[in-house]
Amino acid sequence: MAQDINILKAHVSKTISLTEEAFLHFSSHFKPLSFKKGQAIVTEGDKVEGEYFVLNGCLKAFYINDEIKMHILQFAMPTWWTSDYDALYNQTKATINIDCITDAEVLFLSGADRERLCKEIHEVEYFFRWRTNRGYVAAQRRLLSLMNNDAKTRYEELLKLYPQLYTLVPKHLIAAYLGVSRETLSRLYNASNKK
Repeated sequence: MAQDINILKAHVSKTISLTEEAFLHFSSHFKPLSFKKGQAIVTEGDKVEGEYFVLNGCLKAFYINDEIKMHILQFAMPTWWTSDYDALYNQTKATINIDCITDAEVLFLSGADRERLCKEIHEVEYFFRWRTNRGYVAAQRRLLSLMNNDAKTRYEELLKLYPQLYTLVPKHLIAAYLGVSRETLSRLYNASNKK
């Protein structure tokens, strides 16, 4: 548990400075959880109570459409956060699923505790606002890339931004994230390796 808290502390310290007492109060609201590869964390229709900070492993947030096609919204690697934020903030049922690509350890923070901490510690409120803003920017960039770029450009962007994904995530899931077929991804992968 001490190592888990150190990972969280290093992550938070990149954005805000908390006294030891404030950080201990902050971290005491997180609950450590372990999941196995393939295990569901959030399933469509669930009530969503909070968010997950990834310590190790890799998660995916995804949606299955009416044609039973998977669309991956997010991969969550160590020091990334994930949840169904629509369901969490609007107190509706989950519309996406989150499961484990690998065995994973996370820290869970309930929505109620997050709100309480934001009221109690100004720096924590700043941290979550800063993190949310970065999430909006990333989502906007991804959406614009999906609308404007071809598969090759999207593949190259992903490889440049997150090279570690290619060792953690099976190729068919990367294809689902990019919105391409497994065959197209194989062609892009092979072409990239010939350079």
